Amino acid sequence: MEEKEVHLVKRVSKELGLTYRELGEEIGYSEGALRGAVSKNQLSGQLKKALELYLEVEKLKESKKEIKKSKELLETFMMEIKIIAEKKV
Repeated sequence: MEEKEVHLVKRVSKELGLTYRELGEEIGYSEGALRGAVSKNQLSGQLKKALELYLEVEKLKESKKEIKKSKELLETFMMEIKIIAEKKV
């Protein structure tokens, strides 16, 4: 049996933990417009692009946070190496 594809609005909403109202506020659509798209199983090109771009931006923000954490860890590690090297001299 073929698995039914989840509507993009539902998928993005669930993936980001946002209500339709919250998601709509972020991408410039009303909650009703998002609910209507889901209930009619329709998706305009503009709505699809808005959702894809919003999802990409959120993923980039998360990547940025991870990079910042890695940078901080690396800086801490480098400081510790410097301290150890200075003690050996």
